[in-house]
Order: sequence, then structure tokens, then C-alpha cells
Amino acid sequence: MSKTKEILVTAFALFSLFFGAGNLILPPLLGFRSGELWWLVTLGFCVSAVLIPILGILAHAKLQGTLFNFGKKVSPTFSLVYSFLIYGISISLPSPRTASVTHEMAVQPFFDSPAIITSIVYFLLVFLFVINRSKILDILGKLLTPGIFLILLLIIGTAVFSNEFIFGDTVFESPFSDGILEGYQTFDAIGAIVVGGVIIISINLKKKQATYEEKKALIRKAGWLAGLGLLLIYAGLILTGALLHGKFDPDITRTALLKGISAETLGNTGNLLLSILVSLACFTTAVGIVTGTSDFVKERFKGSQQAYVITAIIGCLLGIAMGQFDVGYIIVVALPALMFIYPITIVLILLNVLPELFASARVFKAVVITTIVFSIPDFLGSVGLEDSMVGLYNYIPLGRFSMGWVLPAVGIFVFINVFEQKLSAS
Repeated sequence: MSKTKEILVTAFALFSLFFGAGNLILPPLLGFRSGELWWLVTLGFCVSAVLIPILGILAHAKLQGTLFNFGKKVSPTFSLVYSFLIYGISISLPSPRTASVTHEMAVQPFFDSPAIITSIVYFLLVFLFVINRSKILDILGKLLTPGIFLILLLIIGTAVFSNEFIFGDTVFESPFSDGILEGYQTFDAIGAIVVGGVIIISINLKKKQATYEEKKALIRKAGWLAGLGLLLIYAGLILTGALLHGKFDPDITRTALLKGISAETLGNTGNLLLSILVSLACFTTAVGIVTGTSDFVKERFKGSQQAYVITAIIGCLLGIAMGQFDVGYIIVVALPALMFIYPITIVLILLNVLPELFASARVFKAVVITTIVFSIPDFLGSVGLEDSMVGLYNYIPLGRFSMGWVLPAVGIFVFINVFEQKLSAS
């Protein structure tokens, strides 16, 4: 396989592992509600759903290890707890959500069958893919992703070229920060450190003789290409939602809006093509999550294939159990976990991308601890204690935007680096 083809296959595989249920249903409604400020919402959304995730892939290219390596500089114990939290959240929420979206948008319109049947069949197929570990990169990169990409471009292109650029009013008070917070719901930053590990192991299985630098270059190039693909699709879906603002009820749900958009753009074939799109996009993400979790547990148990298979079974059973719930319910349940774990994930990604000179063990510890402390108010607010947090938000910069951790984390990062430079100079 030529180097260019290898980069493209890896980039397509990365894109499909990222692009799942949330990536498909969140942007159109965001655009629908953003009005003339769709571009500002897009910028915010792409910070948390494109830039940070791709930096996560670049961090993987640098580390070439597992998720455990991301937090090791804080402490091995922290890293182990963090890893289990990430994988626990991933197989309990975003993975089952893919089955729920598939049922609502690809099965229910055609068959009057219960959600539990969809979840069982869906995760049986996921399990078959996960067990065939060595073939995942080629199957995703060569077969499934081109289909996803083509249908998405068809929907977006038709909407953009057949509608006048007339927008409604925005419902967002803070479009940029609202876009960032909605990007949390894609799980893409978490996805980056989970599926990045899948890509690393897949490349190691295929390119056993490749050097560290060769693998690093391949992952970096594929990561930027996948990021460009995500940027184009997200911006296109948000713009599509904004352009079609007058054609649907203001209180429309995420899934209903996506169905409506596909019917508006693709006509009578819209439902069928959307069903194929949803099935492919959701399925590839579920495969990536269960594979990543199984890979991690296998590594912790010294390469035990039995541990890999047992984890895959548990991941699929959890998917069946949670996948029968409504999409909206899963999104609401996920919010508190995201408000707590996402900021920690973002700072770990950024610190691992930085040169060693600016990211010592002391910096890691100080920044992560600060982030955890200042994420607590946002977490408490997301579980229904928002009224009691109002006074606290007034004292924390950006607190009222649910990003109170940002400036304290940046401040402590700068302070520790200046402190260490003075120590080394004395």
C-alpha cells in the first residue's frame, strides 16, 4: 500500500470512529437555533468537537502508548482511575447512544419492533467486528467511511445550493460558549483518547517493522485530514440547520429535525439514505469504543486475549441494556459526567501535546488538580444544584458560562512554569 493511500485509509478510519450518534444529531439543531450567528456557534462547537480531539490524536502520535500514558505524569494511581472512568463512561453512554439513535432513525420508521431487539442485533454485530480486531482499520477506512462521507456531502450540498442565505434570530445568549458546551456532547475529546489507542494498536498490528517516527508521521497526517473532514461536515450540518430554520416547528427534537432535513434535501429517498447514514455512522463509533475498552483491559492483564473477549462481551451487554432508552434521556444522563470529566480530558490532551520543557510532572499535577477543583461547581450545577452555585459563579471568571476551570488552569500552568524556570536558573 502506498504512503498516500495508507494515510487516507487511516484518516477515513479515524473519521468514522469519531463520527457517531452525537456528531450526526447535534449540529443541525445547533444551527437551527443559532440563526444569523451560526458561524460563531460553529467556531465554539469546533473548538471542543474538532480542535481538541485532533490534538488528542497528535498526543497519541507522540506517546504511542495507551490511555494510561495520558495521566501517568500526574500519578500512576490517578491515571488508572481516570482510565477506568473514561472507559466506563464510554461503554455506558456514547456507545449505547449509537444503538438508540439507530433504532429511532433507521429502524423505527420501517419496522414496528421494540428497541431491545435493535440493541441485541446491533451489539451482536459490534461484537463480531471487535473480535475480528486485526481487520478493523481496513474495514472502516476502505468500506464504511466513504459511504458516510458521500451521503453527508449530498445532504449538505443540496441544502446549501437550494436555499437562500436567510437566517432567523438566535436563541443563544452566549453563542460561542454554548457551541463549546454542545461540543462536549459529541464525546469527541474522550473519543480521541479512546479511538486514538485503537488506531495505535491497529497500526502496530499492520506495520510491525515501522519506526516510531514513521508511525508518528502517519498518525499526525491522518489526524489532520480527519479533523478537516469533521470541520467541513460539522460546519455544513450547522449551516444546513440554520438555512432551514423556517421549515420546522421551533420545538422540534434533534432526531426529528435530522429526518426533516433529509426529506427536504433528498426527497423520497431521504429516509432510506438517512437510515444507511445513521446505521454506518453509529456502528463504526460503537465498534471503536468497545474495541478501545477491550484493548486497554487486555493490556492491563498482560496481553490476555481472554480479558479482551470478556471486556468486549461486557461492553456489548451494557450497550444492549442502555441502548433501548430514548436518545434524549441518554444525553441528559451524560451531562453531569461530561461536565466533570471533559475539562480534565482537555487539559491532559493539551499538556501531552506540549513540549516536555513546559509540561513537567509538577505542571501536570498542579494543572489537573486545579481543573478538578474548579470543575466541581459546573458538575454540581448539572445535577440540579445550579441555583445554589449562582453566588459562586460570580466569583469565578467564566463561571456563568460553565467554563470556570479555564482561567485558573491557565494561571497555574503559567505560574508553575515560571517557578520552575527560576529554580533551574538559580
